[in-house]
Amino acid sequence: MEFPVDIWLRGDNHATTEMIAPVEREPRAWTDGDVAAVLIGMLRAIDRARNPGAAADRPVGLRGFSWIVDPFEPGGVVIALEMTLGAVVAGRFDASESVLSGMIQRVMDAEKWKTGEVENWKSKSKVH
Repeated sequence: MEFPVDIWLRGDNHATTEMIAPVEREPRAWTDGDVAAVLIGMLRAIDRARNPGAAADRPVGLRGFSWIVDPFEPGGVVIALEMTLGAVVAGRFDASESVLSGMIQRVMDAEKWKTGEVENWKSKSKVH
């Protein structure tokens, strides 16, 4: 499935649009893995905008940004990511705002466990 991403880099006065196709399924059939692929595709798109010569498969971490699933008129939703680098907005997707938000939250929570961030929190907390 191909969809547009609008990219705005901090310090630029204009946004650009790029088409990406990180998943094959339609949004209502997405799995958590598909959602992770969409987020990674969005992050790679903003990275390419900032670093045009960067490798297309450069590793991406799902952390260090704020995200929101927002209703889009006349229907559907968009996914927006914001970070120090700038912002990237993908969509319009025919999906439920609450379902997609829940999936993104699960993906982000799983990434915390995978990266060891939770283990770092545990090691810094005192158990009595």
